[in-house]
Amino acid sequence: MSTRMSTRVITQLVRATEVTEGAGVIVHRTIGTPPRRHLDPFLMLDHFSSDDPGDYIAGFPDHPHRGFITLTYMLDGHMRHRDSMGNEGDLRTGGAQWMKAASGIIHSEMPQQSNGLMRGFQLWVNLPGAQKMSDPAYQEVAPETIPVVGAEGVQVRVLAGGYADQRGPVQDPNTDVHFLDVALQPRAHIAHTLAPDVAAFLYPFEGALSIAEEAVPQHHLAVLAPGRDLAIHAGAEGTRFLLVSGRPLGEPIVQYGPFVMNTREDVEQAMEDYRNQRLVRSRAEVVEK
Repeated sequence: MSTRMSTRVITQLVRATEVTEGAGVIVHRTIGTPPRRHLDPFLMLDHFSSDDPGDYIAGFPDHPHRGFITLTYMLDGHMRHRDSMGNEGDLRTGGAQWMKAASGIIHSEMPQQSNGLMRGFQLWVNLPGAQKMSDPAYQEVAPETIPVVGAEGVQVRVLAGGYADQRGPVQDPNTDVHFLDVALQPRAHIAHTLAPDVAAFLYPFEGALSIAEEAVPQHHLAVLAPGRDLAIHAGAEGTRFLLVSGRPLGEPIVQYGPFVMNTREDVEQAMEDYRNQRLVRSRAEVVEK
């Protein structure tokens, strides 16, 4: 394999689009917009960030999901959540929630503070067709359980998958998702090796960076070409970004809002189940970590 073929380069830059969700919460979406509908196995990436409570305090009242997984990661602030399975808790700064909606779940996510910064991400990860109607599962990740790997000018929080000799608290056997929160000091760089066939992207939410001498501005998602080797360089102000990868499922994706299935008929069934209060079929399994 040539050096060019083995090196990850940028194939697309997607600027975040402002979208209103829930009861009026402003989010900034990259995956799940017209320029980038999906990046198999990823269905959506939302970044919420505001120090104005009016942008987020109304929260995300009860809403349904079927057919996929959500990973919510809180950078700042905290959020109460509860679901139709009886799970309830408070997602704290630096913590995460991995929720396999599968056959169906109804939940709410409500910010609890009336002032100050609320910042974080929600990533939607597809499920294979054989598991879309399986039982839901739920995992809450405390901040102190997330490994941190440090080197000169580099800090990596490992939420899912692995990095160096550390494994994150979230492991997905279907897509082997790796979800890293990386901080680089000014002019620092990081070299990382990925499986050559996984889909991968990064998203700088503080500062800017470059890959193979191509700039990635703040709040832009960079879709990466196949390959093994990835070299990332911080700008003069340093940077902090998400680096996410996962194994594509290669299955049809039919989506209508919060329902993601393989066929139109299955989506229509999900809508009918929700209208007739049959969406929730079983209690979620709680994964202890």
